[in-house]
Amino acid sequence: MSEAQYIAVMTTTDSEERARLLATTAIDRRLAACAQIDGPLTSLYHWRGKVESDIEWRVLYKTTAARYAELEAHIRGRHDYATPEIIATPITAGSDEYLAWLRRETAPETRTDR
Repeated sequence: MSEAQYIAVMTTTDSEERARLLATTAIDRRLAACAQIDGPLTSLYHWRGKVESDIEWRVLYKTTAARYAELEAHIRGRHDYATPEIIATPITAGSDEYLAWLRRETAPETRTDR
């Protein structure tokens, strides 16, 4: 099986405002075609020897595999967590029209309407 051409990238953050900033700046730079924000959600995790619980917002980006490294660097550069969650999963199928739009919207120096 060949490597995925399209991916969904997820991160979480501690406020809706920061989630919007992470999403908007990535879209502005064409690192993703779209980003969806959901939350608040409750996250439980081990950190420094104990179980923590926090309210977070999730950002889900849709992009191309070719833009992943730049998107990851963008998230890391603007994130305030010591260890931000950045997870990429392959998009194994999608409508031809949507994937073509995704490809156009993530091409550097491109502008199209939906």
